Amino acid sequence: MTSTNRRKAFLAAVLTLPLALSACGGGSGFDSGSKPSEGSAALPTPTKNEVSVLIGSSGDAETKAVTDAVKAWSAKSGIPAKVQVAADLPQQAAQGFASGKPADVVYTATDVFASWVKAGNLEPYGDQLENKDDYYPGLQEAFTKDDKLYCAPKDFSTLQLVINDELWKEAGLTDADHPKTWEELETVAKKLTKGKVKGLALGPEVQRLGVFLAQAGGGLEKDGEATANSAENVEALTFVKKAMTDGWMAYSSDLGSGWGGEAFGKQQAAMVIEGNWITGAMQNDFKDVKYTVVELPQGKEKGTLQYTNCWGVTAKGDNIGGAVDLVEYLTTTEQQLAFAKAFGVMPSLQSAKEQWSKDNPTMVPFINGADYAQNLPAEVGAADVIKDMNAQLSQLKSKDPKVLLDGVQANLEPVVADAGK
Repeated sequence: MTSTNRRKAFLAAVLTLPLALSACGGGSGFDSGSKPSEGSAALPTPTKNEVSVLIGSSGDAETKAVTDAVKAWSAKSGIPAKVQVAADLPQQAAQGFASGKPADVVYTATDVFASWVKAGNLEPYGDQLENKDDYYPGLQEAFTKDDKLYCAPKDFSTLQLVINDELWKEAGLTDADHPKTWEELETVAKKLTKGKVKGLALGPEVQRLGVFLAQAGGGLEKDGEATANSAENVEALTFVKKAMTDGWMAYSSDLGSGWGGEAFGKQQAAMVIEGNWITGAMQNDFKDVKYTVVELPQGKEKGTLQYTNCWGVTAKGDNIGGAVDLVEYLTTTEQQLAFAKAFGVMPSLQSAKEQWSKDNPTMVPFINGADYAQNLPAEVGAADVIKDMNAQLSQLKSKDPKVLLDGVQANLEPVVADAGK
């Protein structure tokens, strides 16, 4: 499989569907005396009905880890369980919802979460989790609707700056030159831009460019209001446009690569803005390229984006109590660390950060991003707005940033307004 095709396959499981899993250890919930939080309804008691789990997988390692963990829970609980790997998770989940016989537990991505909640497909069990407060606040926010935490975040990724060690050294740069500001980013990127090599590359999409909006103090949405055409966002896109015009920043697609990691691996770019999934691609396809990960430079403030998925429990499943019991088993600190080791994800629990950081010292900048990462809008209809925005961003060099963002604002406002009703 080519690196581009492998990346597409990976993103199908990681961004469009999940981002990964949680883990394999001990701990069960509702049949061991845990109580629902004040003001929430008690969940059904687990039964002996089989619990089915529908996942999207990034590869054999993830499939095996999830399957083994579910088997271990089944052996401990005495409840039969099975794992199905979806070829097209949204489609197969939708078929299950329509038939009235959905899987009990389903990988739930942020881009389908709102529509599944609106349709009544998900059981809001999250507020009853004993470890609820251990989840990063930003991840809880992604799966909260009408002040209810619907599901446990499984794991997550953030975006940071990845640097080619050899090209960095050849440009006469040292660790002391790691950029902390936009001005410093421009300085080092210009030094790294030589011949066909660009100083910095990233994907032609808000899923990457959005880090600059956040760093400028902006973002597409704030406090339930669409803010796409804010002055901060205009400033951010103006900076990016000038960087591209000046020649030290480029889209990976303009370099002939399918994504930032490919451009980086082929050494078409000395730096890229990517998520922690890049480590797998580098290990598989570009083993000889040595690199360093650092936190992104800030504009007015620190800023990055995060991507996450949750363990959705379906409202019409055959064993809701058993499904939640399984989720609690899969989301303990020990379980999440085990999954992190198995297939490279970052745990969604704050209590796992210290150990994960010790296990993955070179990747610490990614998990540090959890403290300031933004979620992209995920209301019903937001995906179409983002798709149209990306089409406009692909032509940013010839666009007026303010005009571009005014168009996004016009499209996003009714989506956000409808979500607040």
